Amino acid sequence: MNATLDGDVVRLSEPGRERYYDSRGYGRPDGGGLDLAPVEAAHLLFRGDLDGVEGMGFRAFLASTDCMLAFLVYKDLRDRGFYLSPALDGWVDDPVDADLVVYPRGSGPWDGDVAYRVRVLGERESVPADALSGTLAVVDEESEITYLDVSTPDLHGTSESDLPGNVPGSLLADRVVLWDPPTDLYRHGFFGQPLDGREASGPLQCSLVEAAYLADRGAIRVDAGHDAVIDRGREVEGDRFDRRLSVYRALRERGIVPKTGFKFGADFRTYADVESVDDLGHSEFLVRVVPTDHAFSPRDLALDVRLAHGVRKTMTFALTDGEDVTWRAVSRLTP
Repeated sequence: MNATLDGDVVRLSEPGRERYYDSRGYGRPDGGGLDLAPVEAAHLLFRGDLDGVEGMGFRAFLASTDCMLAFLVYKDLRDRGFYLSPALDGWVDDPVDADLVVYPRGSGPWDGDVAYRVRVLGERESVPADALSGTLAVVDEESEITYLDVSTPDLHGTSESDLPGNVPGSLLADRVVLWDPPTDLYRHGFFGQPLDGREASGPLQCSLVEAAYLADRGAIRVDAGHDAVIDRGREVEGDRFDRRLSVYRALRERGIVPKTGFKFGADFRTYADVESVDDLGHSEFLVRVVPTDHAFSPRDLALDVRLAHGVRKTMTFALTDGEDVTWRAVSRLTP
């Protein structure tokens, strides 16, 4: 069959619907005819199912529509056995922040079920934090495709601790040392790090975010004053300290213990069910704190996700301006 081009829509007369939509889920029906998005028409031309569009074959049509990256992802998902539709107004419900809507295997656009909402990206593009959602299909410079699943993680735990009151501490460099803390502060609350390795008794050194959190709750009294801890944090980290403190506080309020994630290139690693440091178990999430106006590089996302997977954790981003926190977990996906 030959097709005509009307703006950004490729049109097929009868029996276009019967041949391509009813049997294989391509396009949007128009009576007995069919409207195709450029990426769909490109795939049909590539397969030899269409003879041409306005006299153009696959190569000329692909060049004229500039849908190369979308075509590569569309073809890959079709090869995997999925039916899918372009995320366009009037074609699918809620097309925002997606390029392709993928239906479960065995289903099509007539069933109403959606398996994935896919956004297509080149490896050098960026993703604004407020658009980090659904499924990202990242096409690298060698046309390999990496699928990343974005979700809202269930960040809740059972870690609780009875905080002491007015434990004296000293602000030293970029930490606070508690010289005579109750042993439960570390052993059951998992605050700080003993100065003498893992011995729960004796002096306890706390990070600035831990100290600020404890001082705000009246659990410790810093010799230089509570404001001095905040000021020191801003001095060494700038605005990033306020964001990290906000996320630390939010995690503790959810019953989760955050500890440094420095060894993993993150801000925190987390423990959901701490009863005693003698039986910690495995940390579940790596948390990186970023501002709400942050733009993610697909390359950095892939690196973070790969690292987290390698240490059996889930990569989670905490988006915050220093007050409210929005959570996004990102992991590798094989459709």
